[in-house]
Parts: sequence; C-alpha cells; structure tokens
Amino acid sequence: MTLDALKPKITEIIIQFDISTDEKLANICKLLHDEVDYYNWVGFYFANHETQTLHLGPYVGAETDHTVIPFGKGICGQVAVSNQNFVVPDVSAQDNYIACSFTVKSEIVVPLFVNGKNIGQIDIDSHVLNPFSETDERFLEFVNEEVAKLF
Repeated sequence: MTLDALKPKITEIIIQFDISTDEKLANICKLLHDEVDYYNWVGFYFANHETQTLHLGPYVGAETDHTVIPFGKGICGQVAVSNQNFVVPDVSAQDNYIACSFTVKSEIVVPLFVNGKNIGQIDIDSHVLNPFSETDERFLEFVNEEVAKLF
C-alpha cells in the first residue's frame, strides 16, 4: 500500500469516537508497521518540557529500554531541541545515536506540533539502509498533523 493510500486510514483512526487517544496512537503505529515494509519500529515520544525529557508512548516493534530520553541525546532528543525532521540514512555514521538494536540501520524522526509547540514526535526505525525519502517526511508530517487534532 502506498503512503498516500494510508492517509485516509490515518484519518479514520483519528476520528474514531469510541477509543482512547493511546489506542488511536497504538492503532496508527500498528497500521504503519504492518503496511510499510521498511517501517520496522514505529512509536511516539512525548515531551516533558519541565524535565527536558521525552517519554515513550504507544509503539509497535521490538521492546526498547529507551522509555525516557533527555533532550539533546540521540536522534529523538536532538529533534526535541531542533524542532526539525531528522532523517538518518545510516545510524552507524551518527555520533549522537542511541542504539536500540543491532538490526536498526536507519531512522526518521518527525516532530509533533500542537499550537506551534513541539509536544513530541513520531520515531521510525528501519532494518534497511537509507529507505526514507522526502515522501516519507511529507507523509509523517501529515500523520502528525492528524495526531495533533487529538490534543
């Protein structure tokens, strides 16, 4: 299924009235994980601006020890500070990378804004080198625009 074909499915999840926000986020993670073959770990992190930390929300994929990430640390922590998308074609080439698993080869992180404030991000790991394109970035920006409606 193409990324564009997934857009209406994302919107359908967002507008469901009979499930919680966490269930919606988990369903989005499952949809992306199941339908995009190079999205091997999909999850949301949410910012605590007082403690300058990110906290793991719903996700699908291998278990992770990285449930709390300080701002500035790793790819996710850098996005919390920069407020910009971060595409890493090869995680082994990154100095400030937090290794989750030896199977992870690349990562994309896109910040989630609500009323102009970065409240978190969607984080996707891939077992493939350099699979993420500008199309992925635009799609994940759309996903986060839809998710922002929940907050």
